[in-house]
Amino acid sequence: MIRIAVPDLVSNSYFPAIAAVELGFFKSEGLDASIDLLFPVPKTFAALRDGQLDFVVGSAHATLLAFPDWNGAKLLAAIAQHTYWFLVIRKDLNPQRGDLSIVKGLRIGAAPGVDLSLQRMLVEAGIDPAKNNVQIMPIPGAAGPNVSFGLSAAKALEDGKLDGFWANGMGCEVALRHGVGTIVVDVRRGDGPPPARHYTFPALVTTEKRIQQEPETAAAAIRAIIKAHKALKQDIDLATEVGRKRFPAAEAELIAELIRRDLPYYDPTIIEEKVASMNRFAADIGLLSAPVTYDKVVATQFSHLWKEAV
Repeated sequence: MIRIAVPDLVSNSYFPAIAAVELGFFKSEGLDASIDLLFPVPKTFAALRDGQLDFVVGSAHATLLAFPDWNGAKLLAAIAQHTYWFLVIRKDLNPQRGDLSIVKGLRIGAAPGVDLSLQRMLVEAGIDPAKNNVQIMPIPGAAGPNVSFGLSAAKALEDGKLDGFWANGMGCEVALRHGVGTIVVDVRRGDGPPPARHYTFPALVTTEKRIQQEPETAAAAIRAIIKAHKALKQDIDLATEVGRKRFPAAEAELIAELIRRDLPYYDPTIIEEKVASMNRFAADIGLLSAPVTYDKVVATQFSHLWKEAV
């Protein structure tokens, strides 16, 4: 059994990997795979490092939380392109799209590891979180083995335990549909300081040991993700089918629309400029101590598989 984990399950963030398992694409590549939730992000990557997992699908830069300076792990493929979180603020505060100054004096929920990108985005927007009393905090209720981070964020906002959150598209959509939140920043689609779009991206990650010892397993996993990309582009109703297997009922009916919006970003390619931007961000937040080469970060021997996806 191939063990895969994601740091958030009821979400669009890592959905192609969930679809690749549930629609049988790993199996068609000869791999009997399971995919499960392991939250938060630092714990997900620590489990990969400790041999408890075979693959992680998570934020590319977060690999550094368990593999300092990219020692011991590599990126195999992008699950999608660009930073993929949303800043949502309580609707009754009358936030305006793109106006990050709204966060001053507010309580903003963000997951461990994910909070680093929010802090950096605010700094690049000229907002010092400490001086401006921006309380970046864990999401109330987002602990436990089966908790969805985005859904917990939306509920905490609705319950008045937060003034805003930095989370995935599912949490954002639920908050909007419940009438309690407004999108201030969608970095993937160009909001916020320009560097923020290139902080990170969802990626398929494994250890260097697995790449060396079982290269065909790594290649098969990449092909399974690419098959899921193609299938979802051809038939968006497959997203609902997968959602009904793995999500609560309400979120299962929302997922196809979220995936439809994300389809333009479904490209497994990891270009050198993307890695350079990510590593600048990682250095800025203290996760990377020295410059590293592209092939230190990316398993380039599999890059031909990305080209075949186009």
